[in-house]
Amino acid sequence: MTVNGQVSFWYAATGVPTPRPPLPGDLDADVAIVGAGYTGLWTAYYLKRAEPSLNVVVLESRFAGFGASGRNGGWLANTITGGRSGYERTHGRAAVGRFQTLLKETVDEVIAVAAAEGIDADVAKGGELLVARNPAQLARLGELAAEEARWPEDDARLLSAAEARERVNVAGTLGGLHIPHCARIHPAKLVRGLADAVERLGVPIYEDTEVTEILPGEARTRRGSVFARHILRATEGFTANLKGLHREWLPMNSSMVVTEPLAPATWDGIRWDGLETLEDLAHAYVYLQRTADGRIAIGGRGVPYRFGSRTDMDGATQERTVALLTGILQDMFPALRGTRIDHAWAGVLGVPRDWKATVGYDPATGLGWAGGYVGTGVTATNLAGRTLTDLVRGESTELTALPWVNRRIRRWETEPVRWLGVQAMYALYHRADRSERTGRATTSPLAVFADRISGRGH
Repeated sequence: MTVNGQVSFWYAATGVPTPRPPLPGDLDADVAIVGAGYTGLWTAYYLKRAEPSLNVVVLESRFAGFGASGRNGGWLANTITGGRSGYERTHGRAAVGRFQTLLKETVDEVIAVAAAEGIDADVAKGGELLVARNPAQLARLGELAAEEARWPEDDARLLSAAEARERVNVAGTLGGLHIPHCARIHPAKLVRGLADAVERLGVPIYEDTEVTEILPGEARTRRGSVFARHILRATEGFTANLKGLHREWLPMNSSMVVTEPLAPATWDGIRWDGLETLEDLAHAYVYLQRTADGRIAIGGRGVPYRFGSRTDMDGATQERTVALLTGILQDMFPALRGTRIDHAWAGVLGVPRDWKATVGYDPATGLGWAGGYVGTGVTATNLAGRTLTDLVRGESTELTALPWVNRRIRRWETEPVRWLGVQAMYALYHRADRSERTGRATTSPLAVFADRISGRGH
């Protein structure tokens, strides 16, 4: 029987952790960080290492790693959220190339810190493999390869169908692209190990402490307030729950399922010996990894958004989403028909109106923030944490000048426009994918229209 919810599969072996003690009442600090996911914990880690005398506290509504940091697909990738073209128009080729290089180096930074702190996160740096499975996807692959050629910082390599299938034997593969700067990880092991490392530095993490409102100098909770010169918001998909921030970032749902452990003979047919992360080029794409214990985990959007920016807590996903992801998995790997799905779950990620991540800090108010990673935050959170560290300390560095720092973007529309827009966008993407699967040789104009109305790529 498939387990559905219970936060995520990543906690199945150890169980959901018992929360640390909550905030005992009002207290003073130098820095209060709201949210104990990757962003908040990396920020606390680098702040405390840079300035050990700082009194830093972390506030978390449930437990460290309860949100996207403990539910994601485990891709430690060098992706610039929202793409490079928009930043190139506003900041120029050199600045964006350096941004890409820093994210590439950040992959190795996360791996190095995990090793130094004794965090065994099942890291395997096999790169990222994108596969095209129909003529329209193959045409987009060619366009992507031409674009990648303009960005040698990414070190992408175009693969023939045979080369791609030699890496991972995905049915119907017509071609592929390999980017070496990506590692598979176990998300919950990384976030729990990082929380322990932060505590060893002397930073308290107050769990079961929901922040309801952030004001200059004060983070309010039902258990008391933390008064601090610097208050940093690291709440990602749960930002909409904070007073006054309902339309800041849209909480997008993403769902995953994971198989039972596969037999060695099955793996012989699938290959996947390089442990690459895997993605197709559909518009409503899926993302996969081969887990350390010999399973395949696959994720996709499912039901993308709940009316009124509601966020699910338990992690349960819809049965039709489980069936959808299982069907895609079996289509990619026909040998898996009849394979049991052991666990299904869901989580929310933060989506800014222009689909680009943001790091910001206002010295006048002492308020800072980072997030809106749209599902590509496992690496970016580390760079964001280091950037927030420099901003809080008042330093002018290469990181504080990056294109994503202190951007101003418009808020999401009010309901029901927000809900109708997201539903329409994904309906168009699914229709475009069906059209391309059934013979359309070029990208469906439905997908182009969906990109335009969503604000993606601008």
